[in-house]
Amino acid sequence: MGQKINPTGFRIGSYLPWKSRWYADNKQYKDYLLEDIKIRKVLMDKLKLAGITRVEIERLPKSMVVTMLVSRPGVVIGRGGSGIEEVKKSILEIVKKVRGGQARDVKIDPRVVEIKNPEISAYLVASRIATELERRMPHRRVIMKAMERIMGSGAEGVKVILSGRIAGADIARTEKYHMGSVPLQTMREYIDYAQVPALLKRGYVGVKVFIHKGSDEE
Repeated sequence: MGQKINPTGFRIGSYLPWKSRWYADNKQYKDYLLEDIKIRKVLMDKLKLAGITRVEIERLPKSMVVTMLVSRPGVVIGRGGSGIEEVKKSILEIVKKVRGGQARDVKIDPRVVEIKNPEISAYLVASRIATELERRMPHRRVIMKAMERIMGSGAEGVKVILSGRIAGADIARTEKYHMGSVPLQTMREYIDYAQVPALLKRGYVGVKVFIHKGSDEE
């Protein structure tokens, strides 16, 4: 049986940065960790239309920098920066709930970073596949179109894995689709990975997407 590991976690520290960058003692660690989980969950749901893919959190002694990587930054910013203010209020409310209302000295600094090529973002591709599966579209056609679009956008390889009761089958199975090269064991190669569940009528179908972006990706 193969020894599986998350492609992103495999490369963190040596090639990829941490999504949360801060230090805390034993008393503060659980609060900071809970804040990060809740902030990510709220922002990923709230900014879904903006094409959000990742939320990075960096903590300083009296401030918090929240960086959102999105494909449509204008949706997040809003008119005159009204969207950024709403995001800031949402983050501050989460911090107050976790810390019991003690968040007066915390300054929230939300930042928006535009994704250069959203067509080869694993999270966006996996979310699109899951949405189309929930609309009862043929899974093979959906995946083949997605892989052709990814390869046409400059990716060096892509792999898609479906697991569950695919197409309403009585017995769960796993199907793998592959195009190009995806060297998962080469640490210097940038493999973008995402896992998104699709809630179908017969149950969940897991969607995993691996995209090989090359070795010179930032």
